[in-house]
Amino acid sequence: MSGRHTQRGMVLLAVLWAIALCAALAMATSTTFRSLAGIVRIDRERVQADGLLTAGLEAAAGIVAALRDAPPAERTTTLTFATGSVQLTISDEGGRIDIGKAPVEVLASLLRYVGAEDDDAGIVAQRIVALRDIAGQARPNDAQPRPGDAAKPSAPGTPDQPAAAPTPFTDIGQIADIPGMQAQWMAAMAPLITVFGSDGVNPLTAPVAVLRALPSFDAEHLDAFLDMRTSPFVDPERLSFLLGPAQKYLKVPQTHVVAVDLVAGTTGGYTAAARAFIVLLPDDKQPYRVLAWTPISRFARTGVVASLEAH
Repeated sequence: MSGRHTQRGMVLLAVLWAIALCAALAMATSTTFRSLAGIVRIDRERVQADGLLTAGLEAAAGIVAALRDAPPAERTTTLTFATGSVQLTISDEGGRIDIGKAPVEVLASLLRYVGAEDDDAGIVAQRIVALRDIAGQARPNDAQPRPGDAAKPSAPGTPDQPAAAPTPFTDIGQIADIPGMQAQWMAAMAPLITVFGSDGVNPLTAPVAVLRALPSFDAEHLDAFLDMRTSPFVDPERLSFLLGPAQKYLKVPQTHVVAVDLVAGTTGGYTAAARAFIVLLPDDKQPYRVLAWTPISRFARTGVVASLEAH
């Protein structure tokens, strides 16, 4: 009898182990399927967000094209689709100070505007000019890359060579490590500078802060300047005259490079953001060309959304 009970006990133990093993496999399979479903959902959301960013960029190019000869003043628009929405903000890079082309006195005035002492401003401005001169000499004239050469977009559109003059800088962050440059100055200058502008600032689109940063800026006539600028038939030369000596640093570019800030959100809650620089060239085969595309990480996205909402 004892042998029979022992055999039954071993069979029961085997059955229990089998049941436990099946339960464990079922749990593992369930967890795997849930993980796989989560991955598929995230990939789907990511694809949808990329599609929204592409739609936003296309819309921005359409807005700029519709302006024709009118200056691309800053504006924000939100587009809504079945998969989510995208907020886009366009602004003219010609209205900012180009660190690769601006005269040294403009760079020094800009540094003073953001808090640098006179001596420090002059020294750092000279170092910026020296750095860009060295960078320019390091490249043969017939092989100089254009502003968008360093950008390797992994997003909407195919990066093309812009029709802008060569520049030693491809990103404003390249001057952050110049000896004497302070982080707070760089942070304050970032919204006011570009590498896609010209040797002058576009008076039709320049933010007030950019105008105030110019040498010999005449603040007394700023209100009159801003009132005249809103006129649909404004004369750039008469407009510039209102700013007194600072008018020598103003210039309306023939080609407009536009910055496009994009923030997309899917209906499932996934968000993505990017900044692009585009140009529309006359008689071009392409409707627009992408000079640079920079995805914005999740860590920086909150600040981008807050910045766009502030407009």
